[in-house]
Amino acid sequence: MTFEELYKHVLKSRLTGRELKAGKARKKLDCLMHPEKYPLVWKDEPCDCTDAKCVAACMFRALEIKDGKAVLNPERCTGCAACIEACENKNLTFSRDAVKAVEILKDTEPPVYFLMAPAYVGQFGRDATPGRLRSALKSLGAAGMIEVAAFADILTLKEALEFSTNTETEDGFQLTSCCCPIWISMIRKDFQKIAGHLPASVSPMIACGRIAKELHPGCRTIFVGPCMAKKAEIREPGLEGAIDCVLTFEELQDIWEALDIDFSAMPEDEHEHSAAAGRMYARTGGVSRAVRECVRSIDESRVLRPVCACGVPDCKAMLQDILDGNVKGNFFEGMACEGGCVGGPKRNLEMDAGTEYVDRYVEEAAYRTPGENPYAMDLIQRLGYETVEDFVKNSDILTREI
Repeated sequence: MTFEELYKHVLKSRLTGRELKAGKARKKLDCLMHPEKYPLVWKDEPCDCTDAKCVAACMFRALEIKDGKAVLNPERCTGCAACIEACENKNLTFSRDAVKAVEILKDTEPPVYFLMAPAYVGQFGRDATPGRLRSALKSLGAAGMIEVAAFADILTLKEALEFSTNTETEDGFQLTSCCCPIWISMIRKDFQKIAGHLPASVSPMIACGRIAKELHPGCRTIFVGPCMAKKAEIREPGLEGAIDCVLTFEELQDIWEALDIDFSAMPEDEHEHSAAAGRMYARTGGVSRAVRECVRSIDESRVLRPVCACGVPDCKAMLQDILDGNVKGNFFEGMACEGGCVGGPKRNLEMDAGTEYVDRYVEEAAYRTPGENPYAMDLIQRLGYETVEDFVKNSDILTREI
């Protein structure tokens, strides 16, 4: 039984209550049941390559050859998946958390919330509208579905307020801190000289998880997105505990297929959580656009001049330009994937199709800016703050150490 066959068998067995037959694959079974014990990249089969393309593909120097075999350094691995894509013999695979998610759902005592990344629209088929997707997740045993874009709304205002402070001088600039963990890792590991221009903000995923646990003590949180690197982010010191499990869009699709879910038969369960600002985060340039609109709403005299890059090579080139003194803007946005999160390695849709869905979702938003979003305002007041400004300035829920 291959690793992929074992994964599908174990997942279906746990979902349907069928007998589990793992045979001699105890180590692989343990990887599936307890993925948090292992690195993000797993060896499905022993290394037998002669040219080590996986090592050459890794731009973070997380792989090296020892005794003729590729060895992973978990501390440098960002979860970008470049090594997996480069391995021609398909001996490498990625961490799977779907079985762990099912086990969390089977524990009926604490409520479980699914936190959906802004790129989720359209990823599970045309019939999987946000309302039907919420119903399907509840059918699994979840208490609800929360759009992470609503917390991107809140962080947009935080970035806008910090931009006003960080660009008071003519040569001041800000590196956006928001959503891409590989971008953050890149700056912290290889561009430390300019890390001081990175606000100490958590990602929308971490903010969503922290606030969910603050408002629903004891709850469990499962994040769903297109990104393997989010599995690494939740393990970082200072960020642990906000998210209990990360699934990729592919992994959630595996669950739907194992249960033969028909979204067209699901009832609509609509809840408007997010404004246009937070929904934009799913695509290249979206963070810059959202923050620029928010800055303009706060102070029309402030001009945000964004410079955006997507893809690891372009992000590194942009950061090197800044180091070399070629600062051509005052707000720098980097996303490791081409096209932004819609181009993530574990998406279900092609990037262009995903971008179209996101753009349409942005246009359909009932609210444009974070300050107009009543859901965000209600959350903040339930946390004991009167205004968004008061919350982002005085709460430590949105902060981290860089």
